[in-house]
Amino acid sequence: MDAFILSRIQFAANISFHILFPTITIALGWVLLYFRVRFNFSKDPKWMEAYGFWVKIFALSFAMGVVSGITMSFQFGTNWPGFMEIVGNIAGPLLAYEVMTAFFLEAVFLGIMLFGARRVKPWVHTTATFLVAFGTSMSAFWIIVLNSWMHTPQGYEMIDGVAHATDWWAIVFNPSMPYRFAHMMLASFLTVSFLIAGISAFRLLIGGHTNGVKSALRTAITAAALLIPLQIYLGDLHGLNTKEYQPAKVAAMEGIWETESGAPLLLFALPDNEARENHFEIGIPKLASFILTHDWNGEIKGLNEFVADDGTILHPPVDKVFWSFRVMVGTGVLMLFVSWASVALMLRRDPVTGARRGTAGLARPVLYGLVAMTFSGWLATLAGWYTTEIGRQPWLVQGVLTTEMAVADVPGAMVASTLIAYLIVYAILLTAYMSAIFYLARKAARGEPIRTRVDPSPKAQAAVLPAE
Repeated sequence: MDAFILSRIQFAANISFHILFPTITIALGWVLLYFRVRFNFSKDPKWMEAYGFWVKIFALSFAMGVVSGITMSFQFGTNWPGFMEIVGNIAGPLLAYEVMTAFFLEAVFLGIMLFGARRVKPWVHTTATFLVAFGTSMSAFWIIVLNSWMHTPQGYEMIDGVAHATDWWAIVFNPSMPYRFAHMMLASFLTVSFLIAGISAFRLLIGGHTNGVKSALRTAITAAALLIPLQIYLGDLHGLNTKEYQPAKVAAMEGIWETESGAPLLLFALPDNEARENHFEIGIPKLASFILTHDWNGEIKGLNEFVADDGTILHPPVDKVFWSFRVMVGTGVLMLFVSWASVALMLRRDPVTGARRGTAGLARPVLYGLVAMTFSGWLATLAGWYTTEIGRQPWLVQGVLTTEMAVADVPGAMVASTLIAYLIVYAILLTAYMSAIFYLARKAARGEPIRTRVDPSPKAQAAVLPAE
């Protein structure tokens, strides 16, 4: 493979590894704030027990996200210099805004959040938790702004082949940004919901039957059940926006080669990029048109419309986009089923006492199922990210800069060697990270103390309890 393909694979590997950890920290910060506030009002130590465990996961994830983000940013200079040369006047300030608004907040208050519970007043610790959570969301905001602008660029002009900003309001609030930001935030909350549910279920299975574990499990399952329908609705809005601004991507997602009215929703197909057709199609008649146009006979532009007169392909590789989209949707449907079934089981009443069963209604097979879904949010997020980013090809910035125009002129062997090194390191780190989470869960289940004092009052001192 040449340097261009290898550089794309290397950046994909880096960003795939990096995105796993912000996907956790963005939402987990807000969940920690929820635990902290619940304790402030109720003084029930179970909430601080949950906080004490999950703040460790937050710290681990935050560290991994920072380190992987640094290595990823290097590649703008080493592998993709054309990106900053042509659109750096816009990308540079947006990345700087992230540093000024997000990293400063996180750097200042993260230490208080992680280590200050026994040293500062409760309101100070709560405020620090809020500001760290807010900082992670602001970081996501600016990154999504830049990424959305690359998909739907607005508010710029080209002067001598270089993009210059003319309207920062239009750049920041470009047409796809609200949908992408909301979709990403919900993806983060769903990822964290299933992470908390899976680890909490694991702790219950190995004997960690504490009130903190049960409360965290109920919170996570309930949040997932409520957020899944909202994510589906936002996904529909995002799809309509994509159809308007990136119709080639939508055509690839649906596997539609010829423009047609009443297009079917393909449940299964094998897209053939060379023959420009699908094999073994299984679909529901007219459903794709109804979903995308809200009209059973609505017209959807086919992929063959995106071929230049000289034969240049101006649409993404269909098979990759087609299947990554279905992995994302399929994982989401599984999340919906698992969360709703779990909530239904928890809401069932005991035939003797009449009380709701709560987590006691989750039989061991259900708990094993939740453990299996622990990292399902990662799968859905990566599949959605591949759909979005591969679906933009051959453009790096839609209609402005192609991916091939931005790549560095470096030997393919050099890119290959660094790619192999990255993959080995990432495999080791990811294995260590996942192992560390389950190791912490085992330690907590064995009854080790939660070393967190949040208030000098005797009642609050009860929060310093063994996890039992």
